[in-house]
Amino acid sequence: MSERRISWGLVIGAGVIAGLLLVACVGVFLWLAGPLRGVGGDSRFESNGAQIYFTGTSRRGTLVTAEMGPGMGKMRGSRLSCASCHGPDGRGGEIQMMMRVIEVPDIRYETLTSEEHGDHGEEHEAYTEASIRRAITEGVEPSGESLAWPMPRWSMSDEDLDDLMNFLRTLD
Repeated sequence: MSERRISWGLVIGAGVIAGLLLVACVGVFLWLAGPLRGVGGDSRFESNGAQIYFTGTSRRGTLVTAEMGPGMGKMRGSRLSCASCHGPDGRGGEIQMMMRVIEVPDIRYETLTSEEHGDHGEEHEAYTEASIRRAITEGVEPSGESLAWPMPRWSMSDEDLDDLMNFLRTLD
């Protein structure tokens, strides 16, 4: 083979490898930038609150994170969402997490604000708008007691929390 053919073969081979690396880098960047999805208003969700509930990301592009239990650290949206545990309808149920079965409560607004809450008719102080917000962001019940460890402590802008609260009211 002539030197010229070998040179062109190396150039073409290097170009293919560089192109594949570029595509891989763009793919990784887009995967890591998951919370930015939907910023331009192009979203499959009817509202920002629905997008936060189902993906843990905001249309505004503002950061939504979840502080997990001790030693588990923070998670960014799209890896964890309200719907991951409470389901698409907010009714909760049993889920498998960390090799355990966990009973997840019904978080529909009407259920949370009623005097009786839970599958076993357990009574508690009814949630209010303020105490639901506190449960989401601080992980506490209306009485001030901590919610069970699987409940993340969500951090988001006030506007995003307003949108999420409005969406919770629509769950039926």
